[in-house]
Amino acid sequence: MNRQTVPHPQKKNTNRIVAGVCIAFFGGMIGMAYAAVPLYAMFCQATGYGGTVKRATQQYADRVLDRDITIRFDANTASVPWQFQPVARSVTIKIGETAQAHYSATNKFVRATTARATFNVQPELAGSYFNKVECFCFTDTTLKPGETLDMTVVFYVDPDIVNAPELKDLKTITLSYTMFPVEKNEKTKPVASTVPAEGTSNKVSHTERSLGG
Repeated sequence: MNRQTVPHPQKKNTNRIVAGVCIAFFGGMIGMAYAAVPLYAMFCQATGYGGTVKRATQQYADRVLDRDITIRFDANTASVPWQFQPVARSVTIKIGETAQAHYSATNKFVRATTARATFNVQPELAGSYFNKVECFCFTDTTLKPGETLDMTVVFYVDPDIVNAPELKDLKTITLSYTMFPVEKNEKTKPVASTVPAEGTSNKVSHTERSLGG
């Protein structure tokens, strides 16, 4: 005659506790993963890790070296219906000199769109020496249909870059921006179409062709 084994109440409670601990652990891991994204971004901006440019705490370097370095500018878009480009492709400055560059953005969509710029430099090791004083990338940008905006970045290269063995002979740094769409609320969907707005102009602002001044 077969006899059924009835689970002991204490064993059932233990199983429930173990299951609850496992669920809490995995939930915590997922939460930490999401939290790690903005924390990692803050870390990169503070240290220049991974080619991320540092946000300067002062407007000028403590000295200017009698040595030139060329800054090249790059622009990209990711699912944003904008014409986005640097006004000039490069500028040559003194290491430690505070300089100004301009980018132009035109909304080619039939409604207003908002975007945010991410940025880095190449080579990556130069990120900790490339300091931004002012930048359009510090805030989101909204453009009306057909609107063109001149966007400024003010920066300098820390003179301490010449003390880094890997960078002491560096002649060129590339500053690159990529525009990403920003959702204003949960109901807003990313822009999927790039239909030009009526009356849109392809003209790029030429407010400042010279980037050094």
